[in-house]
Amino acid sequence: MRMKARATMVALVPTLLFAATGCSTTHAPATGKAPDPKGSAGSASAAPGAPAPSAVATGAAAPKTGGSRLERSALAQGDLPGYQISAQGKNPNAPDGQPQADKKACQPLADIMGDKPDPSARETLSRGVGSQKQLGLAVSASVSSYSESDAKALIARLKAAVAACGSGFSATVGKQSGAYREVRPADYRTSGDESVSWTMTAAAQGVSAQVHLVVVREGDTVVRLTALNVAAAAQQKAQVPQEVADKQLEKIQKVQRAG
Repeated sequence: MRMKARATMVALVPTLLFAATGCSTTHAPATGKAPDPKGSAGSASAAPGAPAPSAVATGAAAPKTGGSRLERSALAQGDLPGYQISAQGKNPNAPDGQPQADKKACQPLADIMGDKPDPSARETLSRGVGSQKQLGLAVSASVSSYSESDAKALIARLKAAVAACGSGFSATVGKQSGAYREVRPADYRTSGDESVSWTMTAAAQGVSAQVHLVVVREGDTVVRLTALNVAAAAQQKAQVPQEVADKQLEKIQKVQRAG
């Protein structure tokens, strides 16, 4: 039952946390009680509750640098002292695509949990951000390219959905489903053009965890930041570290100024 519950959490937590877990749980207690996001380094073969090997140790998760504007905007190893940046692929057993909400008004919140922030994203690059300061904290950061009008529309839809879905909703991806409870707006400072932030509790079969999300628009680029404490009960709050948000937006702004 525990393994089934952990597998169901794949449909509940944001897909971009999956790489981060491999970084952040290297020294976390192997309690067997933490949600097991997909895409963790070595997660396909690890025993339930066992910490995944670090991305650096496996040599399989080094983010690419240079290249396109989006690639230059994404976080890279060395950008953040005290954090390990990875670009892990997803667990092949994990579902792909965009989750479907049971309430139309909440679909933008389900979409944000998927492979990209919403269907209008042209391209998305994701990074796992493992904290060496706060053990068990799994953070993700994605950057997506949009038309500027679509990026503005996404922020507007998310703000409306947060306001409309306080009582929660269910979402399904593939054959897996779960519930999000206590959707609450959260104050969070960013330097972007506009942003929205909220918390909610993801739950399935007795396993639950609080998730914090921040979505920021900077021109035609959308940043999606997510945090989950994989070594703690749902009662312990998770928050996207301010330095992660600041560095991600700093990189985007620098690339945009360079043209």
